[in-house]
Amino acid sequence: MTQQTREMQEKQETVEAPESAEPGCPPAPTPGLAQGWCALSALHSRIESHIERALQTHELSVREFSVLNVLSEQHDGPGGHLRMHQVADSVVLSQSATTRLVTRLEERGLLSRYLCPTDRRGIYTNVTPDGLALLVEARPTHDGALREALQDAAQRPELAPLVTAVETLVPPQ
Repeated sequence: MTQQTREMQEKQETVEAPESAEPGCPPAPTPGLAQGWCALSALHSRIESHIERALQTHELSVREFSVLNVLSEQHDGPGGHLRMHQVADSVVLSQSATTRLVTRLEERGLLSRYLCPTDRRGIYTNVTPDGLALLVEARPTHDGALREALQDAAQRPELAPLVTAVETLVPPQ
């Protein structure tokens, strides 16, 4: 191998394996995708922990607030009630974790459960008047903490595009 060939090979190895890469680890096949996912995960974590701290004044967790919020949007009539698996999907929890969460909220008097009148296997959950009152009380705290977390994240160049995306989302009708 000539000296020139060796130098070219060394330059290629330097480009293919940057100094920041772990030794023995191949470079990520789609570094942009991985970086995007890391940024999205970081944004989510920052927002969730900021809201979590703020909701402590109402003795609510982010997940509890989410369940109360989702269930408060139920209505009478076809398609107006959610089964437990639908609640789990809405708040991105397993069915067992959702059941435990609903049980805790029920024990606090914030939710109540009842059997579906047309299908005795189905169990629905309603927000109680106390649960609605707590939700109404906590909503400004939640929304304010969300705005603060987004404003803070917008100052970070790697998160700013995601913040813009979140702020411009239009809910489906």
